[in-house]
Amino acid sequence: MSGHSKWANIKHKKEKTDAQKAKIFTKIGKEITVAVKMGGGDPNSNSKLRDLISKAKSNNVPNDNIERCIKKAMGAQDVNYEEIVYEGYGPAGVAVIVETTTDNRNRTAGEVRHYFDKFGGNMGQTGCVSYMFESKGLIIIEDEDEEIDEDALMETALEAGAEDFAGEDNVYEITTEVDDVYAIKEALEAAGYKITSAEQTKLPNTYVELTSEDDIKHMNLLLEHLDDNDDVINVYHNWENEQ
Repeated sequence: MSGHSKWANIKHKKEKTDAQKAKIFTKIGKEITVAVKMGGGDPNSNSKLRDLISKAKSNNVPNDNIERCIKKAMGAQDVNYEEIVYEGYGPAGVAVIVETTTDNRNRTAGEVRHYFDKFGGNMGQTGCVSYMFESKGLIIIEDEDEEIDEDALMETALEAGAEDFAGEDNVYEITTEVDDVYAIKEALEAAGYKITSAEQTKLPNTYVELTSEDDIKHMNLLLEHLDDNDDVINVYHNWENEQ
């Protein structure tokens, strides 16, 4: 759940605590429940479920947990989650998209609106900021030991179908079409590369830089409260210098 300003998500992924990992598992579980309800429990015929299984594995969710979640969703008749997307602006006009999965849209809408209002932003209408983002796949590979041949990695990624490749400070960012990310991840793993993260995401076309200490403080608080909300699945923004 990162903003995807360049390389900003790496630090956050490294610092995830066990409690945060448990929360991620719970949120992916809700997404799987929705996918099973909509398209059944067979990933071979339910592409959304197939992608979520890959997402769960990318976040180190154990296979047993994934299987239990699918079985539970197939047998649960009284779970009625729905996916709702909220859009708005953070401090100084930072564009924010909030993807949620909820069983009570009034509760979720009220909480998300409260966060925007409390931390110097405002929630807008559907479509008010989504046009500033593109849906893409994003694969991150870290080379802490400086053992990766950048040209070889780029060639492998592009041959596997990647759209773009960039490297900086021994971190490599591979951009793909949104539906190709997990297949390309598997191709890179088969070639011997260790993947730091792989996800379907929304990348901003333009970025906003915050210079006011108050704006930076409030933007961090907005993101923290959204991340901590059990109904919020993903948050995307165009804050360039995330701190």
